[in-house]
Amino acid sequence: MKPLLFLLIAVFATAQEPAQPAEFEHAGVLAAWKTYADVLTFGKGQTLALLDDGCTMSRPEWQGDKVKVAYDAVDGDSDPKHEGKGYHGSTIGIPSSVNHDGKRGVAYNNQIAIVRSLECCHCKISDAASLAKALQWVIDHHAEHYITTVNLAPVDDKEHAEPVPTEIDPKLAKLRELGIWVSAPAGNHGFTKGISWPASQPNCFAIGAVTPGKDIATLDRSAKIDLLVPARATSSSNAILCGSVMLLREAIEKSGYDWKQHGPDMAGAMMKLLQNTGVKVEDKASGLTFRRLDLMAALKLVMGK
Repeated sequence: MKPLLFLLIAVFATAQEPAQPAEFEHAGVLAAWKTYADVLTFGKGQTLALLDDGCTMSRPEWQGDKVKVAYDAVDGDSDPKHEGKGYHGSTIGIPSSVNHDGKRGVAYNNQIAIVRSLECCHCKISDAASLAKALQWVIDHHAEHYITTVNLAPVDDKEHAEPVPTEIDPKLAKLRELGIWVSAPAGNHGFTKGISWPASQPNCFAIGAVTPGKDIATLDRSAKIDLLVPARATSSSNAILCGSVMLLREAIEKSGYDWKQHGPDMAGAMMKLLQNTGVKVEDKASGLTFRRLDLMAALKLVMGK
């Protein structure tokens, strides 16, 4: 029996449908669920901050205790509803966090902090002001809500070969110092010499994609890319990775693994560990070599089995 079929049968048999079956299998998520079912809690006690263009809070996926806290950094209130052109934030949490009607994201037992950070996920550099406020909110409240991970979801759809200095940069530096993971999607235009802002910035991990089922680099990439993840859009790549690093953080904490051998802060160390255990991907179009997420390999190294 083929490995994918075996894993899918095992998952479906327990009414745990992966939010994105092919992508999760390719990234090692299904194997991790099966192998560590009695060891890890898959995000319990951790909060993922979703910094996007708001959310329709009435969606069934976000009922119960899934949403720990909500905030609108644009208007300065607690109602993160979509305004203007916003739409994306209502679904960006599904690959990482959903646990509804038998469908599960990577870290399905986590909670989320919904932070409306701008009008629309397809952003402009001028949105840096409200994004900086959103990042500052995470800095101010991360301990209260145990926010370990930030999905910085916007893309400006440009091909930036270099960072673009804005108000968000010192906030990103502080979050890295705190060991809080912050990553952003690279973009979806097939660029090979640059990626979207804010993924282009220092202290923000830039996440690209491979075609699900094939280790072929696709969509936007450049030398700034930190990791590739199987997905049909880099927003999904980043969401899958955000869930994955919550599992990795839990594994490190439970095993007592010496993460400091990989870097001075937890987030940077986890990225280095994921790169070291990732699958090599040679990209002819860009002439670059990347690493693709293999969550199972990373967890196996940390857990020692």
